[in-house]
Amino acid sequence: MGLLNDIRLAARLAQRLVRSRLSQRQLSRKLAASAPLPEGHYEIGVYFADGAVNLYQVRQWYKPLLELSARWPVVILSRYASGALALLDESPLPVAYVRRVTDLEQVVDEQPLKLVLYVNQNARNFQMMRYGRRWHVFINHGESDKMYMTTNQFKAYDYSLIAGKAARERLGRVLWDYDFDKRAIEIGRPQADHFSGDLPYVPDERTVVLYAPTWEGDRGAAAYGSVLTHGVALVRALLATGRHRVIYRPHPRSGVVDSAYGAANREIVDMITRANAADPKAHHVHDTGADIGWQIAAADLMIADISAMVYDRLATGRPLLVTRPVDPNAQIDAGGYLSDAEWLEAADAAGIVRRVDDLEHDEAASARLAAWVEHYFGDTTPGATTARFHAAIEHLLAEWERHAALHAADAPVRAEHDPDDAAED
Repeated sequence: MGLLNDIRLAARLAQRLVRSRLSQRQLSRKLAASAPLPEGHYEIGVYFADGAVNLYQVRQWYKPLLELSARWPVVILSRYASGALALLDESPLPVAYVRRVTDLEQVVDEQPLKLVLYVNQNARNFQMMRYGRRWHVFINHGESDKMYMTTNQFKAYDYSLIAGKAARERLGRVLWDYDFDKRAIEIGRPQADHFSGDLPYVPDERTVVLYAPTWEGDRGAAAYGSVLTHGVALVRALLATGRHRVIYRPHPRSGVVDSAYGAANREIVDMITRANAADPKAHHVHDTGADIGWQIAAADLMIADISAMVYDRLATGRPLLVTRPVDPNAQIDAGGYLSDAEWLEAADAAGIVRRVDDLEHDEAASARLAAWVEHYFGDTTPGATTARFHAAIEHLLAEWERHAALHAADAPVRAEHDPDDAAED
């Protein structure tokens, strides 16, 4: 058994190496054909030290950052070949590939970066954070009550942009000696102002149900995924009615840790394919696209695991079901929205049709939801959260100018070269 595991590990490592080399060659050709970035132009950088598998973390910021860039130029700093290759293909923002620390230093030398934004807690973030004379700002890749949202790593950043009162209270319960008044800035959810897009079907009388599960997690405390425990049963039941349209948007990491989750994901996709073949007018959707938002806006009801998707839907104030994790070790924040959520137990997944019908006309549930929306996001009037986001950036840039003036006479300080300068996929 040990020898077999070693062989499998060696095979995976070989495949990863082949993919990495292929990405590097493709990226080299693409970069050679691209015009260099203009020097002295970008004031805001978005640091992304991950490969393509985690690209969802920065994708959701495309539209808010593109709007922001009309006033303050924004560039994405990508460390991995697979991530940079995908970003160059799809990002509406310019991309700098900075595989080595020396590449990163060149960008720092050439661009007047005042703010560096971070969408995750990758350990390689510290290779960028060592550069002073600029603000390092955590903007995250979603709002949720997952344990990830209360990490002490928030303290590593000069500032954090958070959604609202719930986020502040959540952090306040965990972080000691943290200056919330100065370092945590409430902006709501700017992505919610961009929940739109072309539908891949023509709307009709069908009730649209969005099922957007997260992945299985890499430990019991984060085992929130429902594809295996809930997903197959609930999708099968909805597909069978003839009056529902299913939009299935699985997490891109589904099955990465547990092959059974990957098999369940494939089973759901196969069911959707067969249902569409049997009834072409159904237009059920297996959604793996880069755009996120139209699904949330289009759905009459959404079913999600404990993840940022719950809170993106919450911002719309429309019906929502949350799957209850079956792993007893899964950590659930019982003090926030999840204490009052409409839960879907694994044992009830096959009876999803009745739950959908009941929740669609539950006025009391709608009223409770509206109160939670205000608590988590504040004013969700269209455009309000974008205005707060831009105001936060303007405030930080003004603070940068103030500090730059105070320290104008200081001699420039260059960070020491980091020997860990290889960052391949």
